[in-house]
Amino acid sequence: MLRPVTVDPPRPATDTPRRRTRPRDTSPHELGFTPRKAVRWLNPGLLISTGIRTLLAMLFGAYLDKRELQNSLRADVPQQVGPDGGLWLDYVADLGDGFDATYSVAYLLGRAELEVDGHRLPRAQTLVMGGDQVYPVAGQQAYEDRCKGPYQAALPHPPPDGCEPTLFAVPGNHDWYDGLTAFLRMFVRTRERSFGGWRTGQTRSYFAVSLPADWWLVGLDDQSGSYLDDPQLTYFEQVAAGLGPQSRVILVVPEPSWVKSVDHPEAYDSIDYFIRTVLAPSGAQVRLMISGDLHHYSRYSGAQRELITFGGGGAYLYPTHQLPERLEVPPRDTLARRSSPTEAYDLAARYPDKATSRRYGLGIFGRLPLRNPGFTWLLGTLQVLFMLAAAGAVTNRADATAQRLFSVPLVAMALLMLAAAIGFAQPPTASGKRHSRHWILGVTHGAAQLALGAGGTWLWLQLPLDSWVWPLPAVVAVLFYTPVAGLLSAELAAAYLLVASAFGVNLNELFAGQGIEDAKGFLRLRIDPDGSLTVYPIAVDRISRRWQARPEGAPSDPWLVPEQPLPVRLAEPPIVLR
Repeated sequence: MLRPVTVDPPRPATDTPRRRTRPRDTSPHELGFTPRKAVRWLNPGLLISTGIRTLLAMLFGAYLDKRELQNSLRADVPQQVGPDGGLWLDYVADLGDGFDATYSVAYLLGRAELEVDGHRLPRAQTLVMGGDQVYPVAGQQAYEDRCKGPYQAALPHPPPDGCEPTLFAVPGNHDWYDGLTAFLRMFVRTRERSFGGWRTGQTRSYFAVSLPADWWLVGLDDQSGSYLDDPQLTYFEQVAAGLGPQSRVILVVPEPSWVKSVDHPEAYDSIDYFIRTVLAPSGAQVRLMISGDLHHYSRYSGAQRELITFGGGGAYLYPTHQLPERLEVPPRDTLARRSSPTEAYDLAARYPDKATSRRYGLGIFGRLPLRNPGFTWLLGTLQVLFMLAAAGAVTNRADATAQRLFSVPLVAMALLMLAAAIGFAQPPTASGKRHSRHWILGVTHGAAQLALGAGGTWLWLQLPLDSWVWPLPAVVAVLFYTPVAGLLSAELAAAYLLVASAFGVNLNELFAGQGIEDAKGFLRLRIDPDGSLTVYPIAVDRISRRWQARPEGAPSDPWLVPEQPLPVRLAEPPIVLR
């Protein structure tokens, strides 16, 4: 059996700061990291590189899996207890995106106290990062600029009372894109074991933490729902040997498989296997499951368990208006159903609310071309190539040889645009199978883009350009036709995304293309000495986008503060588990 141990003792408040002076301004030279802009998810280069990395992760993920090697690392079970015998614990996920959103949340997490809707909530003694600590792909510099840098700026050094908060993290799919190398270096194998004013407390990519009143915090690393490795299972089996019927578990997982199991019934299998074979034999009850990955807040309530998703740490907002009103967990259409009884869970709360989420979706027409200029130019380039090929085939119809020469690229461009539109309609299952709605919507979108190209060709032929010397017509096409056609094609793509999302297709792209940075937040949990657990879902309706440096502050004060107050509220009333 693993014996609980305490994490490294807090550093004295008199430790010498790593920086001799606080930043005088917000420049990268002063901060020591580069504040990054939010990721432009529909940028063509990013789409290609991310697609390649995702494909490589799918094909070679098993060969890059470093979890088996972690068997050589210490298997500690840290113990977290506050000065009063209880504990304050924070949960944040999907945080390593644009600086403004990430730092807005980090700034709130680092404050000594928050007053939210009449509740006075002190800074937590434990912070849990729930996955996707960096975007778009894992890497040492990306972690420094998008994750560690903002959090160090929010809480540069431990509080002066000497109570240094502890940090634990589970990896998400973006953390896995480099085989977990940078994640382990950042959160597990670091010599300094400091993360600004937080101190890392785990020795592997997964963890079990003993909390007050026989509560336990369990963080899984299931590599995007694939499987749980033997060293990890052995670790948790040894932890479970010390649990009993009086033990209650907070289970932190990388993705809300209870929601994703609606379209992917197999997504919940690994969690079901873990609960059924590792935790259930001890008699311990999983009272709360928490996940990120979907960038919103939602809570499903069952008879004995609460299922909470809150990926509000900084990444683009994900919609809530198409969340199912009721779930069956485990889902019926899975092998796990044979050995685990299905329980119904009702959607108890969501943030943002349904009407606000729909309103955000309508913003795609303005935000898509403005936030994704590369995507707009790509569509414009495809349109101008199609138009030139079509115009050449039409104007040279009297010359059979010229017509054939122009017909070949015309057919090629038409097939390319149609195939791209069909491929853009994402498959609903991991197996890659498409339902009929994906084909219908993809073909319809492709046909609409081709119709736009045909209309542009007709307008082009109305212009008196036949007498112009080549390549003047091509120059005019590039300088004038491309931006106009690109903008119209982008608006057509926006209309497609809005329509397709109503059928559950490209819902992610509808919001990823907008990159909405507002509507963020995190969870603050309180475990009382008597064992009561209270969850405060803290919502940030509007992030700060303007910051001021505070070079005169104390070592633990934030380096940057918002120019205007950063208001917070509860996404719903506190949830109490007794």
